[in-house]
Amino acid sequence: MVKKKIRRGIRLSKYIIYKETLIDYKENFWSFAGAFIGIGLISYAQSFQLAQHENLFLIGSFGASSVLIFGAIQSPLAQPRNLIGGPFISALIGVTIYKYLPDIVWLTAPLAVSFSIVAMQITKTLHPPGGATALIAVIGSDKIKSLGYFYVISPVLMGSLILFAVALIFNNITPNRKYPTDKRFTDSIKKVFRLKKYQN
Repeated sequence: MVKKKIRRGIRLSKYIIYKETLIDYKENFWSFAGAFIGIGLISYAQSFQLAQHENLFLIGSFGASSVLIFGAIQSPLAQPRNLIGGPFISALIGVTIYKYLPDIVWLTAPLAVSFSIVAMQITKTLHPPGGATALIAVIGSDKIKSLGYFYVISPVLMGSLILFAVALIFNNITPNRKYPTDKRFTDSIKKVFRLKKYQN
């Protein structure tokens, strides 16, 4: 009986290790394509508003979002509520802290990140790049800081929505990829499309 359990455990371990080390080139391609198009569109849109060196700084948090929504699409942290809500809330907190607290970076930077984490936890919108989004609002260049609350709308919300739109397309092209994985979200999208059909 013990030998059977050990053999079964070894077989299961081998299978898991085998599955984890497989390289799926099609999945890699779609991850690459989605991230490339998403970040490309954000860069193009932001190039009209911010200087080139500031684009690189802002894209830092979008790059991290891309890793989640194109490379780890099953993760709860990559779902639409998190992708859009997390950075939005974090940006709001970051801008507020910058505006109403003295410009003491050792105080404002950790406050922005810490409050954004707690706010995302409370609202169930935890998205790791949100911490970077809050930090950018506090330690960014003068041009970024001068955006004030507009920073929350553009580039943060606009960028998140662009990434979301691209993720909806590229993460549903093949049958192996499904985004979002949140059933409540997909059900509500289906209801909206059904209503539109009935209205037409």
